[in-house]
Amino acid sequence: MRIASLTDFLLMRIERGADGAIAKAGAAGAPLNRQIYQAIREAILSQLLPSAMQLPSSRDLARELGISRNTVTYAYEQLIAEGYLETRAGSGTFIADTTPDQIPETRLNTPPLTDPSGESELSAHGAQLIQQAGVSDLQWGAFMPGVPDVTLFPNKIWSRLQNKHWRRSRADLLTYGDAGGYLPLREAIAEYLRMARSVNCNASQVIITTGIHQSLDIVVKLLGEHGDSAWVEDPCYWGTRSVLNSLGIKPVAIPVDAEGMRMRLANLRQPPRFICATPSHQYPLGMVMSLSRRRMLLEYAARRKVWIIEDDYDSEFRYGSRPLASLQGMDTDGRVLYMGTFSKTMFPSLRIGFMVVPESLANAFAIGVSELYRGSQVFMQAIMADFMTEGHFASHIRRMRLLYAERLQLLQAAIDRHFGDGVTLTGGEAGLHLALGLPAQCDDLAISRAARAAGIVARPLSRYYMNSEAARNGLLLGYACVPNEQIAPAFDKLAAIIKAHWN
Repeated sequence: MRIASLTDFLLMRIERGADGAIAKAGAAGAPLNRQIYQAIREAILSQLLPSAMQLPSSRDLARELGISRNTVTYAYEQLIAEGYLETRAGSGTFIADTTPDQIPETRLNTPPLTDPSGESELSAHGAQLIQQAGVSDLQWGAFMPGVPDVTLFPNKIWSRLQNKHWRRSRADLLTYGDAGGYLPLREAIAEYLRMARSVNCNASQVIITTGIHQSLDIVVKLLGEHGDSAWVEDPCYWGTRSVLNSLGIKPVAIPVDAEGMRMRLANLRQPPRFICATPSHQYPLGMVMSLSRRRMLLEYAARRKVWIIEDDYDSEFRYGSRPLASLQGMDTDGRVLYMGTFSKTMFPSLRIGFMVVPESLANAFAIGVSELYRGSQVFMQAIMADFMTEGHFASHIRRMRLLYAERLQLLQAAIDRHFGDGVTLTGGEAGLHLALGLPAQCDDLAISRAARAAGIVARPLSRYYMNSEAARNGLLLGYACVPNEQIAPAFDKLAAIIKAHWN
């Protein structure tokens, strides 16, 4: 069945007031532009609107619906940003072709993981973990990636909320936490994710953890077996590989291109147990996974009973473009486990993260987290809940987004002043860092070591790759925790080191 009239279709789905007129916001608080966006999006995903179909102009549709043209324009622009619609110069707006690639049916057995033999008192997993560790002894300053500017955190507001809870002296905040975490915080997170990230969830599906590492740890322990495999983006966050290796899960490197994970036929024939992805902002290169790739992953996971682990890394900080909806929000088969953390939006030592799991797993995960880790930071979770419900969290993100955008521009200007078009930059549309690509003759590891001796952190990009033959040389440069006036002088020092290793 196909839609004959988009106007009639929308009129049947837009909420109305008691007088029958179209309401500016629905009963659930969804703005009118959001209702139009969701209705068209769902029609495309259910193939009620076929690819290549031309839509009415924003002016015509607004007139037929009797609403503001800006309302329709917003919905169209968001759908275009997410890949559902496309514009053709001089022709109009059309439904984009988002049909996923064909998925082969052939299944091959995945070889079991063979543990390396340990030669010290460390276990094989322990020796591998230490050898491949990516943790740094310096966690602040130019150009440490992934660290927010904690000096601008609203300490007075946080102290007021903290003092309020201390005065109440509630015993339930000083003992072991409830299974799954402090309920008011789970409710606040669920509401935030529904509105900001299009995550489909309720509070019971939100599980509080200490961060991405613990979230990944509990997922693998409850859903995986020793010897299972996991697809990981190549390059990827070193912590993901470390956790997987420590639990006996074999990481399988999947290269990335401009559309995100690039699955090959050989990969698809050997289904993993897990697929670890950062679809909204690939780490460390920064690209966004295309809609076609997202749909392919979801269909593949549903058909092969694979679990997708979505790390929504840095989704709050986008510069010059709207945040894209989560992969979990597209999942209709309950195969996505969504993960997030407050380390980048608040401060790293807070150590509060969260997962959103399918409803069928919510009770098991709540019990599992409580059984293995006994709950933690209940007092801090209570403060965080108040911080969110009183609106301070959203205000803080808005302020920091503006500041980080300014610092990104300062760093880009410093790089351009020294190298112009001689280097490549990726990841500059979102997040807290960018990747500076270097020529093949530049040893990024040697540059990183020389920079560290000069008091500058510049992580070597090549170390984030599993496949050394495909590794690109470059540096990860974080700018969020560098004061504006220090960015140019710090890069001047780093540029001198890079030039010394150029030939």
